[in-house]
Amino acid sequence: MHYKRILLKLSGEALMGGRQYGIDPERLREYAQDIKEIGAKGVEIAIVIGGGNIFRGVSGASKGMDRVQADNMGMLATVINGLALQSALENEGVKTRLQSAININEVAEPFIRRKAISHLEKGRVVIFGGGTGNPYFTTDSAAVLRAIEIGADVILKGTRVDGIYSSDPEKDTTATKFDFISFEDVLKKGLKVMDTTAFTLSQENELPIVVFDMNTKGNLLKVVSGEKIGTTVNL
Repeated sequence: MHYKRILLKLSGEALMGGRQYGIDPERLREYAQDIKEIGAKGVEIAIVIGGGNIFRGVSGASKGMDRVQADNMGMLATVINGLALQSALENEGVKTRLQSAININEVAEPFIRRKAISHLEKGRVVIFGGGTGNPYFTTDSAAVLRAIEIGADVILKGTRVDGIYSSDPEKDTTATKFDFISFEDVLKKGLKVMDTTAFTLSQENELPIVVFDMNTKGNLLKVVSGEKIGTTVNL
């Protein structure tokens, strides 16, 4: 495998499948099978999931809710998604641990860096819930922070688009796809890969990001095998 230890970032919206909100069990099962496939190849897997399919803090705050309260709700939504993915993975026979940045001892371990690394070394999939545990930080920031902490080789950002384009390919038919792009060029061109805090943290720590279509069966295996799909952001 091209990568030994990965941090897979999934959006909460990805779990909706064709639904308007919530979790699509079939999409969840497909993701679990793809994750199991790469785990069987010896890849160490950590995962961060967003919570936008249940509640998005920024959206709640824009409607008059206190931002800190709204972000706390969003962080709890990521724990719900983490529990759902944990269940789906365990249904596939994958040993999994859910760690939360917010203490919810009845349903998840607290995030402890050394414990997380120990789980990974033992072949367990580790799901990080609760974001960073702090308001005003996105799950993109949580993904980069956790990836750095566990010494991941790469952040794999699974989306519904097959990479980074010069503009939104769903709105602009002339948009062109980048196979490789530098952190500097992403900033110069004003491309949206992650929020600025997360992206800068990744750049400063020389942590590459691969953006790819997670909804195409087999793509995750192709990425960790080193096949040139999606877009790689590097120095």
